[in-house]
Formats: sequence, structure tokens, C-alpha cells
Amino acid sequence: MMRGAPPARNVDEVEALKREAGIAACSFVSSGMRLGLGTGSTVRYTILEIGRRIAEEALEVIGVPTSEATRHLAEGLGIPLLSLEEAGELDLTIDGADEFDPDFQLIKGGGGALTREKRVAASSRAMVVVADDSKQVPVLGGFDLPLEVGTDDWERVRDELDTICPGPVSLRRGIYRLEDMKLPLEPYPYLTDNGGYILDCEFGPTIFEPDQLEQLILSVEGVVEVGLFVGMCDAVVMATPSEVLTMVKQGGRLD
Repeated sequence: MMRGAPPARNVDEVEALKREAGIAACSFVSSGMRLGLGTGSTVRYTILEIGRRIAEEALEVIGVPTSEATRHLAEGLGIPLLSLEEAGELDLTIDGADEFDPDFQLIKGGGGALTREKRVAASSRAMVVVADDSKQVPVLGGFDLPLEVGTDDWERVRDELDTICPGPVSLRRGIYRLEDMKLPLEPYPYLTDNGGYILDCEFGPTIFEPDQLEQLILSVEGVVEVGLFVGMCDAVVMATPSEVLTMVKQGGRLD
């Protein structure tokens, strides 16, 4: 599922990079905003910093979580929350990404929350991605492209995607729960917050036209959402081993 081996870094170094980027992304946040709160290990540090600023600096914001995990984290930090339906248009979404290319196009969905993440991003006036430099790629596709599919449709969708995707298309597996364990053990599908399954599609770094591929995959009956975020990202806050870089899309909504 992962791209080829990146330069070796230990776990502490990677976490330090994620924390730097997550905190730096908060420079886009100001009082009065309605914020989309993303899902993942990097944007978690952004949410922690927002919680700190609410507690220590009287920051006033309202968040819209993109997953149940994010909702639980934000509630524990005292961040006021609304559903997307209640909040309406959002000022900004801050989220992570599994990959981003030079045109600020994204692959997302490694955490399984791509459908809610996309709905929230589409309802926002701007989107900022937080990442470490391992997520920067010249061409999308080294990270397997996730799709959310209906639980009754996944086999048919998989078979149709086999004619589109140059590599394997596989059903994402979840963590075994004690009550689900049988002998012999059977694979347990990963279940999204929406009650769907995830298919991971191994395109390799071949996605030169993500907008066309997105529309092609969405035309397959049974596909709920595809983890290509096209024309949504306006800036990337990226931590490198030596500094934090903020890259703003030329002609984007934050330019």
C-alpha cells in the first residue's frame, strides 16, 4: 500500500515533523471561523493546538469533524462542534493527505474517512493540508487510491475496477474484534463511519490526470466516493527535517 522506501527516519523524528506542521497550520485560524477538522495523525496536532488556543488564548471557533475519531478528540479538548448540516458553509478545512502533487491535487483516505472529509472540504471556502515531506510526490498513485463502496456492491465494483486499475484492487481489512473471531479466522472488512467498505487500488505513480480518473471511477455504480481531491487544496504546510514550509497554490483561494 505504501510507496517505495523513503529516507530512513525514526519514529520520533517523524512525529516531530508532524507536530511542527500541524501547529504551523494554525496560523490560518482566527476567531470567528467555522472549521472543518480533518482526520489523521498529522492533523491531530492541529486539533490539539486549536484546543490549547481555546483554553489559553480565548480563541473562538466552531469545528465540524470529519470522523468519529476526530469528534471524540475535539470534544475532549472542549472545541465546540456542529454537524456539517448545522454549520453550512465553512471558512476553512485543515486536513492531512496521503500524497500531494505539484498541482496541489491529493490522495486521501488512508484513515478511511474520505467520504466525510470530501464533503467537508467541498463545503469550505478554502482547504489547507498539513503533511511531512514524505507525502510530496511528482505524480500521484504511489499510495494506493482508496474508494468507499457499499457493502453489497464491493465485489462487483472490485471486478469493474480491475479493468481500470493496472494493479491489484483489494478489500481493506479491519482489526479483529473478540466477538468476531472464529476458527478458522476469516478476513474482517474495514467498516467506515458511514457503514461502507474501502477498496484500495494499486495504480502506482501513474495518475497524471486525477480529474479524469476521479470522474471515471465515480461513474462506476456502487462507488460512494473516491479518494482523489481535485481542485480543493489551496495550501500545504509541510515540515521538512530543517524547516516548515508553507506552499500556497497560485491562483487559489488563499493566494
